[in-house]
Amino acid sequence: MKLATVILLTVLSHTGFVGSRVVVSLYAIREHASPFTVGMLMALYALLPMLLAVSAGRYIDRVGPLRPMLVSALVLSAGLLLPFAWPGLAALFVAAVLIGTAFMNYHVALNQVVGAMGGPADRAVNFSWFALGFSIGGFCGPMLAGFAIDATSHRTAFLILALFPLAGLGLLLAQRHHLPAGKGAAEHGGERRVMDLLREPRLRAAFVASGLLAMGWDLYTFVVPIHGSRIGLTASTIGVVMGSFAAATFAVRLVMPALSRRLREWTVVTAALAISGSAYSLFPFVTQVPLLMALSFLLGIGLGCAQPMIMALLYASSPEGRQGEVVGVRTTMLNASHTVLPLAFGALGSALGMGPVFWAMSVFLLSGSLFSHRRRRRAE
Repeated sequence: MKLATVILLTVLSHTGFVGSRVVVSLYAIREHASPFTVGMLMALYALLPMLLAVSAGRYIDRVGPLRPMLVSALVLSAGLLLPFAWPGLAALFVAAVLIGTAFMNYHVALNQVVGAMGGPADRAVNFSWFALGFSIGGFCGPMLAGFAIDATSHRTAFLILALFPLAGLGLLLAQRHHLPAGKGAAEHGGERRVMDLLREPRLRAAFVASGLLAMGWDLYTFVVPIHGSRIGLTASTIGVVMGSFAAATFAVRLVMPALSRRLREWTVVTAALAISGSAYSLFPFVTQVPLLMALSFLLGIGLGCAQPMIMALLYASSPEGRQGEVVGVRTTMLNASHTVLPLAFGALGSALGMGPVFWAMSVFLLSGSLFSHRRRRRAE
């Protein structure tokens, strides 16, 4: 499969996924849900992925990406259509589980497809182009969600978002013969234990940095709709603010293929954590839309530049035949934090306001920058 096709599949699935998080948050707020309830909904996106990601990665290693991607596209579409067919807060809880689980499987499979393209020297470049698809989807999803809510309704916004993974399903069926085959059970001899992966120092360091960056990314989609609603912004304005974040990730990833040939992976990760932590520390002081957009753009630059490097580090450090499993372990670790953090930060936001939530995330990211700096010096 050509890289351009993978990027298009990524755009279509990620637009529906990211857009749903905005609509679910704003729909829940319209139904008078508390920040803790919104946090619970965001945590449900990560609950089953936390439990199933390693098994999904092993399954994809064995059978290949086609079958899991087809099923995931169907479930993702169904999850988006559910609140349209069954309006109300209860449907959002079911939809969050379906959408989050389906996208996890789709994401793990796509990462395996990209990692198998080309040789080791091409990997960071390929993942940089691949990450552009997430940036495009991250830009289109919140913007589309916000304008669809203001122009029509929350229910119709779900229907519009469902069209994107359905289009991806059609493209996937048309390109099904170009996907790589699975390795098969016979090629994986011996017992396969997750702890063996965690004992590998290079993998462990990449997992830690990846977890911190993903926490920053995931928290943004949770706190910005709440912060924006509390300061009186409309749904479309919140979508525009979040769109500036996605625009920054797209812009920085446009130059990442060139930068990846000149900069070491850990240098980029260290800078990304420092920039992101600094941006989070300033959010509680800002209520003007242009400044919120500027901070979101800065945060997008920080978080957006690191993901291709993290994925290249993980794939290069993975044992042969266990690349899907490594992505699954990463997904499990990230979703474990995503399950706990929205609940914890939702409770913190309900009790003390959103300021401490932003500052706590800033501390995590800046501490991670120091960790990455030490890792970079060891690598050199």
